[in-house]
Amino acid sequence: MLEKINVEDIVALAKKAGEAIMDIYQKDFEVEFKADQSPLTEADTAAHKIIEQGLKELDQKNDIAIPLMSEEGKNIPYQDRKDWDYFWMVDPVDGTKEFIKKNGEFTVNIALINQGMPVLGVVYAPALGQVYWAKQGEGAFKDGQRLPLKQAEQRENYKIVASRSHMSDETQQFIDAIETDKAKELVSIGSSLKICLIAEGEADVYPRIAPTMEWDTAAAHAVVLESGMNMHRYEAGVVSSQLAYNKQNLLNPFFVVATFTD
Repeated sequence: MLEKINVEDIVALAKKAGEAIMDIYQKDFEVEFKADQSPLTEADTAAHKIIEQGLKELDQKNDIAIPLMSEEGKNIPYQDRKDWDYFWMVDPVDGTKEFIKKNGEFTVNIALINQGMPVLGVVYAPALGQVYWAKQGEGAFKDGQRLPLKQAEQRENYKIVASRSHMSDETQQFIDAIETDKAKELVSIGSSLKICLIAEGEADVYPRIAPTMEWDTAAAHAVVLESGMNMHRYEAGVVSSQLAYNKQNLLNPFFVVATFTD
């Protein structure tokens, strides 16, 4: 299945969704709130429709049929999806809060999941003009440059990525407990760009000790894996197994993104 999919097609689709997002971003727009009080704009809905249609067309082109799970799509009961082998996992606008603030730090996330693990991922930041992509066995890239772009010894400080909108006391405790000879530097940025900074080699670690959903992380997780790094569960101070997808509960566990040796 994976060999039939051209990652450039997914990059093009993410950019098409990004064009629609930017059309809305550059004007006044209304903000609604979902049942969980998370914000929703017309950009989320417009991007979802473009991606959904685009993936259907790619299915027809490649003579395959891959189910879709999207943050803005219909709720799919676990009983109906638990036996999926491959499926698309999409967040049409990751970082809606950043979109609303108009700081540019939001992304289009499209991932292909196979048996619980991301095997292809595209993360596109339309306001920044940056795109990350990865396909299993083919490497990870930012704007055509293979990742990582930088190694730890090239960083003067020990850089820790933290959420701009979700900094928690537990995250601060994690940061305080890090032992390093370098000066600690905190890097704050929105959306899945945080994960991509680790894949890029621009930072050392990203502890996420706050809630996220599977569609928030899947695409960037693929980029991390192909850049030679990992996303591992973090519970009670212990780093354990890698994140998995298509769980009964789509809420991610807490996790840490870094270079790990298994």
